Amino acid sequence: MKAGKILLGVLSGAALGAAAGILFAPKKGKDTRKSIADRSNEYMYETKSKFNDLADNISHRYDSVKSKVRGKGKRMEAKMDGDDKIIY
Repeated sequence: MKAGKILLGVLSGAALGAAAGILFAPKKGKDTRKSIADRSNEYMYETKSKFNDLADNISHRYDSVKSKVRGKGKRMEAKMDGDDKIIY
């Protein structure tokens, strides 16, 4: 529960800091909005890229584990004798 409160505090502080920064910004509103939009697009692109990399990594690991399990299953079938008993 402490970690959740800390995270909430950090996010709240970041939001208040961003709001204060916008209010006291030396740029024109149009320039500030464009800058914010550009940065948010960059962050979204980076986030999507990292998410896709994570999804690919998980997919590759899943496929690897799946092939290993299938390989062990085939070896177990090969060790069965005529009475359908597994020989260890």
